[in-house]
Amino acid sequence: MSHGHHHHHHKPAHANKNSERYRATLKVTLVGSVIDLLLGVAKIVVGFIAQSQALIADGIHSLSDLGTDAIVLYAAKHSHQEADEEHPYGHGRIETLATVGLGVALFAVAIGITIDAVNRLFHPEHLWVPGMLAIFVAGISIVAKEAIYHYTMHAANKYRSNMLKANAWHSRSDAISSVIVVVGVAGSMSGLVYLDAIAAIGVAMMIAKIAWDLAWHSLRELIDTGLEAERVDAIREMILKTDGVKTLHILRTRLMGGEALVDVHIQVAPEVSVSEGHQISETVRQRLIKNFEEVSDVMVHIDPEDDELHAPNANLPLREEILNRLQDKWQHIEVSSHIDDITLHYLEGKINVELLLPLAEIAHDPARAAELVQQFDKVAQSLDEVGEIKLYFH
Repeated sequence: MSHGHHHHHHKPAHANKNSERYRATLKVTLVGSVIDLLLGVAKIVVGFIAQSQALIADGIHSLSDLGTDAIVLYAAKHSHQEADEEHPYGHGRIETLATVGLGVALFAVAIGITIDAVNRLFHPEHLWVPGMLAIFVAGISIVAKEAIYHYTMHAANKYRSNMLKANAWHSRSDAISSVIVVVGVAGSMSGLVYLDAIAAIGVAMMIAKIAWDLAWHSLRELIDTGLEAERVDAIREMILKTDGVKTLHILRTRLMGGEALVDVHIQVAPEVSVSEGHQISETVRQRLIKNFEEVSDVMVHIDPEDDELHAPNANLPLREEILNRLQDKWQHIEVSSHIDDITLHYLEGKINVELLLPLAEIAHDPARAAELVQQFDKVAQSLDEVGEIKLYFH
């Protein structure tokens, strides 16, 4: 069970990293949501008092941020749970799904604001002329939201969380939309009455763009899009540099939340033992986890030859069956009852057999060795699936 035990080592560290990531997500998002709530309410109330449609749109934007904060909190809570029986790979993709949800919700908000603003443009008598108060509130919003953006982005980069990045951009989009509001309100006050409504549409377009980016990125993750090409190349290079790895012929990566999983088939020398092959594969796994921060697990498949295009050994029999056939053929050779060990190599569609015999069999008669080699060669030739039979004496 050495393998199970070995996985055990990682757990506490991984769990720690996970709960630290969770706590950071929680803190950043809660701070953001309190500010979103205050700003959203302030903008909508002032928007009505000061008669600025753009500011009201902006307030709705702030409150939609509050909704996204809630989704983020929910996803963070569930996505950092450890793997369980129904979800053997953990719950990382809850975060991905939540991000798609955020995108869709924002998109809907954008459409709503646009429809309303366009309606007003076509009915000039409904256009509002906002006052100074609107500019003041929008100004506060710009400063507050830009600050939240930097605060959230810092955590997002530290914990490689796309969901937090998405949320940071929500905040920044709110800051940018407040800039548009200031322009719109100022324009309306200086007599260009329709500018406020146009500003509202500008805000909406921006919200839509962010929504699209978010949803698209996460949808790609849900359909198992791999890591960026240059990351994959770096991973390939590190695997090939590992001692004992001859070549690699299948390398696949996919994302789960902020983490990447790697699958690789590596080719080792055919004579490598099972334990050496395992040692090589563990070394590859450890190196990738250590050197690539996003990689959380690696599955290594060991091949003695390149089996990517065809599997020449597919129909070869396993040990018990082939030994029965061999014994039938070699039972007339008297030393066959003294064989100490048999090693099988499955290569290029044949089984190569190595026999370990007691040195005593040939100690007194060196010519006997050549004779035995010949006898076993005959056996090898009589069986299609056998390549060669080698004798070793010890």
